[in-house]
Amino acid sequence: MARVIVDVMPKPEILDPQGKAVHGALPRLGFDGVTDVRQGKRFELEVDEADEATLAEVREIAETLLSNPVIEDYVVRVEDTGADDAGVDKAAAE
Repeated sequence: MARVIVDVMPKPEILDPQGKAVHGALPRLGFDGVTDVRQGKRFELEVDEADEATLAEVREIAETLLSNPVIEDYVVRVEDTGADDAGVDKAAAE
C-alpha cells in the first residue's frame, strides 16, 4: 500500500477570501509574524502501488475531480509511509 497526496491551492492570481479571513484573524489572536495565508485542500489516496501508471491516473483524478483547473493548481506526491510514527504528535511535527 502507498499513500498519494494531492495538494490543491488557488492559483496565485486568484483571490483567496478564506485565506484573507484567517490572515485577518491571526493578529487578533496574538500571532503577528504571518505575512500571508492561502487556504487549500489536501487529499490522501491509498493505492496498491505508486508506479508511474498509478500516478498518471491520480493526476487525471486531480485534474477532473479534485481541483478546478481554471482557478486551482495541484501537486501530486507520494508520502513515505515506511517510517514508524508511534508516539509522534503529527500536528506538532509538521
